Amino acid sequence: MDEYQCTIEKEVSVKGIDLNTGRRCSLTFKGAPEGTGIVFVRKDIPTHPRIPAQVDYASHKGRSTSLEKDGVRVNIVEHVMAAIAGMEIDNLIVEVDNNEPPVLDGSAKPFVDMLRRAQRRMQKTNKECFIPSRPYVVSDSAGDSYLILIPAEERKITYTFEFPDSSLGSSACSIPFKNEEDFGELIAPARTFGFLKDALALKEKGLLKGGSLENAVVIDGDKILNKELRFPDEIVRHKILDIIGDLYLSGKSLRKTHIIGMKSGHSLNIKMAENLIKGEKEMSETLDVREIKKILPHRYPFLFVDRILVLGRRRAVGLKSVTGGEDFFQGHFPDFPIMPAVLIIEAMAQVAGVLLLSKSENKGMLPFFAGIDNAKFRKPVIPGDQLIMEVEIVRLRTKTGKVHATATVGDKKVAEADFIFSLAQKDES
Repeated sequence: MDEYQCTIEKEVSVKGIDLNTGRRCSLTFKGAPEGTGIVFVRKDIPTHPRIPAQVDYASHKGRSTSLEKDGVRVNIVEHVMAAIAGMEIDNLIVEVDNNEPPVLDGSAKPFVDMLRRAQRRMQKTNKECFIPSRPYVVSDSAGDSYLILIPAEERKITYTFEFPDSSLGSSACSIPFKNEEDFGELIAPARTFGFLKDALALKEKGLLKGGSLENAVVIDGDKILNKELRFPDEIVRHKILDIIGDLYLSGKSLRKTHIIGMKSGHSLNIKMAENLIKGEKEMSETLDVREIKKILPHRYPFLFVDRILVLGRRRAVGLKSVTGGEDFFQGHFPDFPIMPAVLIIEAMAQVAGVLLLSKSENKGMLPFFAGIDNAKFRKPVIPGDQLIMEVEIVRLRTKTGKVHATATVGDKKVAEADFIFSLAQKDES
């Protein structure tokens, strides 16, 4: 990956129709000097107003991201921004003659193809890169949707999407994003998607006139209406595309970062972009090991949660970085170190303990195992893995609770189990 800013050598244009009105419109990419950033220009307005592609001017409405300055808007910018970010372009003028770019095929691929034709030109100023030194987390109030950035050896994005009101269930994938080739082949071709019932409702309001099966994946109940998908998990890949586009509104190129999303959308993406600008000045709302110790009675060497990344009303997400220096590796297959399955169970249970004991009515209590059901172990956990443990409350009563827990490394589920807890006052134990 280049460490210097770059722009493009020559101007390139494309014409098409917009998504909402079906009007003919065009988009032109033009090179820009160092330090310009990405700037949208409305050529259809006589004064040619300019809107910087910065999070300060960003908002989300429904399933898209918009930019607005002084009452002038450009809507649905995320596909264009994803292509620019994926191609590592720092300085660019994006001219449009409409309040939306052309939808084209509903993906970022046509814009990537344009930028490749325009040819990148290196500049002399250093690129503004972002390497996280700690986890960054944004989530909704319940913890059901979240976006996490954690330090990693290489850039990667993992995303899980759940299909509401459908038996399609959930879909997840993890994609390396090392360079523009990875983006162009693995992410850029993924088309936007929507649900037929929502599309019909919008069409009744006079919107989505440019939408079709040619530029969107359409879901109708338990079926996908398109004859063919570009990827089996095309919908999830498009959500990853949106994340890349929205996060680039921070103006920063991500390095050595693992991005983990669970049902996150434009709102959380934009919030994360804001956090990237704030950087170390404002800590994410997570619990570090000192705060975990205030809740759990566990201590070294039997505390297996490094950080609580998400703590909602019914869901919690914890992180355990597995290192080669763990005490248990000295005696558990030392020639081929594998984290003991029972300790993965314990780590998940400790995340559940934090979730249950963080509730005001459970302060001062201790959680004890009353039962473990449906425990499965699918993949070994080895030194260097980052174990992400997600726990969701299934049932919670005054003195008992049931939770479902999963542990993943990347997009691979390594373990899951249902836990039944008994809650007791410390003096009862």
